[in-house]
Parts: sequence; C-alpha cells; structure tokens
Amino acid sequence: MAEEPWYVSAFGSDYPEVYAHRDLESARQEVRHLLRAGVAGRVLDLCCGFGRHSLALAEAGVDVFGIDLSPQLLERARDLAGAAPLEGRLGRADARRLPFQDGTFDALVNLFSSFGYFGEEGDGRVLDEIARVVRPGGRVVLDLMNPDRIRAALVPHSTRETAAGRLEESRVLRDGGRRVTKRVRLVPPDGAVREWHEDVRMYEPDELEALTAARGLERLYVEGDFDGTPFGPAAPRQLLHLRRR
Repeated sequence: MAEEPWYVSAFGSDYPEVYAHRDLESARQEVRHLLRAGVAGRVLDLCCGFGRHSLALAEAGVDVFGIDLSPQLLERARDLAGAAPLEGRLGRADARRLPFQDGTFDALVNLFSSFGYFGEEGDGRVLDEIARVVRPGGRVVLDLMNPDRIRAALVPHSTRETAAGRLEESRVLRDGGRRVTKRVRLVPPDGAVREWHEDVRMYEPDELEALTAARGLERLYVEGDFDGTPFGPAAPRQLLHLRRR
C-alpha cells in the first residue's frame, strides 16, 4: 500500500494541543490586521485548519467560508468557544480543486505557511484555483515562510512539552535551501507515540511575483508580520498582499 502524502498524515486531531499558541485570540488579532488591509465581503479561508481564523472573521461580521483537507481538524472546529457562526461554513476539499464557481469570493486568505505542499506543479494549480475563485478586483493574502529567515535561524533539533505530550522536532534544509523538512515525534502521556514529517517548498519573493502575476494576481505590497513589520531578510513572515486583475 502506498504511503499517504505527508500533508494528509501530519495534520491530525492533536494539532491544536501541539501548537497551542496558534489559538483563537491570536487569530482575532491577525484578523483585525487583515480587515484593515482590505479583506472584506465574501471571504474564503483556504486551508482553514480547525477554523480559528474563520471564526474570528465571522465574529467580525465577514461572510466567511473555510476549506481544509483534514477531516480531523475540521472536526476540531466544534471545540472552539462560540463556534456556532461556523455552522455549515466549513468543508473538506483539496486546494488544487476547489468546489466553487469562478469569481465566487471577494477575498481569499491562506494563512500560516499553508502553501508549498504539493511540488511546483501542484503549487501552481493552487494558485490557478485562487485566481479562479476570486472576482476581478478581489483581494488575496498569502502568509508564507520567509526563506532568508528560515535559512539563517533554522534550529536543527528541539524538544518541548505540550498539552498533547513531549514533542521532538528535527529540521533540515534540502534542495539547495529551497525546502525545509521537519520530522516530528510526539510522545503522549499514554506512550502511544505518533510520528510524521512535513516537507514545504519555500518561495523567494521574485519567484512569487512571477507565479502570481502570470495568473492575474497583482502584487500590492509585502509585510513581514501581522503587526505591519517591514519585510526583509530577518522578518518573521512573508505576508503577500495581492489583487485579482
């Protein structure tokens, strides 16, 4: 039997406990920044995980829909405090084949390094779909890794305690520094060890500009974080703001 892709096995139901800092309150702060940046109307939260940004958008009065590939994470959305506004607004789909008509959305957000999973051809299909489902003039925000920062500050090995158990992570750069691979071992209190890996292609700013422009997505500006930090080699993130031509 063929091994399932890493992006299927990596995002299990324990994700909210393993990465507890990625919580609803931080999502609310990030959504406030997105709203100030022009995200409004009917919005698609692409790769929404367990729905924390979707809920924060809904709380702000946005007509939001969330899509993710992980049924386990979508199920965990029910555990969010005050999750009722998301009823009927989250669904399971592959980002390379979105179940929406052309121009359905006024804006689209893809947050917390949820891009670069499918190889260059597959990543291109994701961008094709993003451009297809956003109306002309609509806004797109891609929240990506900053390759310079990752390469300079990569921590090869780390261990920390989480609500789900002891988390052991090993990281390495591959493909000439264009990919970052992380191997993860979770040891819960009951001793039922779970292991997985992540393998993400990082994209340079000039690569992204070429890929998005080819699909009718015009770059407006790039930020280094959700607090408006200028983008540069040391910036925590690569927050790309686009408009559909």
